[in-house]
Amino acid sequence: MTPPPLHGLRFAFGTLSVLPVKVSRWDRQAARGGMLCAPLVGAVLGLCAGLLGLLLLVLGAGPLLAAVATVTVPAALTRGLHLDGLADTADGLGSGKPAEDALRIMKQSDIGPFGVITLVLALFAQVAALFQLYDDSWARGAIAALVSAVAARLALTLAARTGVPAARPEGLGAAVAGVVPVPGAVAVALAVTGVAAAAGALFGTYDIARTALAVLAALAAAELLLRHCTRRFGGVTGDVFGGLAETAATTALIVLTLG
Repeated sequence: MTPPPLHGLRFAFGTLSVLPVKVSRWDRQAARGGMLCAPLVGAVLGLCAGLLGLLLLVLGAGPLLAAVATVTVPAALTRGLHLDGLADTADGLGSGKPAEDALRIMKQSDIGPFGVITLVLALFAQVAALFQLYDDSWARGAIAALVSAVAARLALTLAARTGVPAARPEGLGAAVAGVVPVPGAVAVALAVTGVAAAAGALFGTYDIARTALAVLAALAAAELLLRHCTRRFGGVTGDVFGGLAETAATTALIVLTLG
């Protein structure tokens, strides 16, 4: 019999990545464990992204190509799930229509003008930030890839906390909405922020604060979007979770370039 913690890990990797992990249980308990483990998925994806960026630099590629490759890896290892969610969320919010109509727009397979613009700007921002960091040093770029990927999935942990409703009765959003107790979400957030600060210590005292601030700013940006979506749509959806992840990742990368 699979131990309960492994059900959570399977749920996390099976729903938040394309890695060949079979979700053995699809219930609230497994979803709770999965969302608490979400930052671990970010750590694996961020590590893969940073390693590809480093490999290209070692082979003689420039920082711009390394940055593009680094952004590509999480997109590929999630089948663009979060980017698609960001675009759909932008279309829903940008439509200005009532919640029911906005949710129907988000569920359509095509991407509207708001989604396209948001996707382009977000990806440009991520590539520009990573280019600057890789240009400064290979280590800063790699750590930034890791920190931003973890912060993105940490935003999902907090968004799945108790008290945040689902906008629809079906879908991934409904499966994970409200499953994480608030104390558990806060504990994971504090642990991730502490580990990020420790990673920043590799570059000096100032980077301890900057790396921790990057995580906190990412969570703050995601929280603002979460509250806006909850007001507009009546709750969260799988698309909203994707939008939160990309918002958090982009914010973290931008903060890491400051100063």
